[in-house]
Amino acid sequence: MAWRKWGLGLLTMAYPLVIYFGLQHYSPRVMALALLALALLRATTSRQAGWRALALLAGLLAAVVLVSDHALPLKIYPVLVNVALLGVFGWSLAYPPTLVERLARLREPDLPAHGVAYTRRVTQAWCVFFVCNGTMAAITAFAASDRVWALYNGAIAYGLIGAMFAGEWLVRQRVRARHAEGHHG
Repeated sequence: MAWRKWGLGLLTMAYPLVIYFGLQHYSPRVMALALLALALLRATTSRQAGWRALALLAGLLAAVVLVSDHALPLKIYPVLVNVALLGVFGWSLAYPPTLVERLARLREPDLPAHGVAYTRRVTQAWCVFFVCNGTMAAITAFAASDRVWALYNGAIAYGLIGAMFAGEWLVRQRVRARHAEGHHG
């Protein structure tokens, strides 16, 4: 079962490159089938309502492409992913515990109050990231070439996500060290 999640994750990550290279050889209608397949896989393998809603929206985008034979709706999928992630993280801010806190409690079940506050700030930072990344995904979909769209959504965005993870890890180490010094000094 884990291999399915990894496979679906890799397919989702490869989506911009698949669409870009696919559109070099096939019509948007044919490539809509790739989006439809991804949507069906997501809908049938996800237990979470948010991912199923995203699958439904992706299916609707594919249907628009099948009717219109225009590529633009294919390029909107990364925007939807960012909107979905913003929704999940934002919802957890409104209805705690935050998603980041839940993940932190997997490693540290007795997360102290300062840790809860920190995870809330991290969740807020991810929300800002998804707004910015989704905005760039939209700009590249509507105003950039297919090549720029694929480069941003298929490579640069993942580099930025990695930078967010690395930056948060570095900040977390400093926050932990500072807090440990305050309690031992």
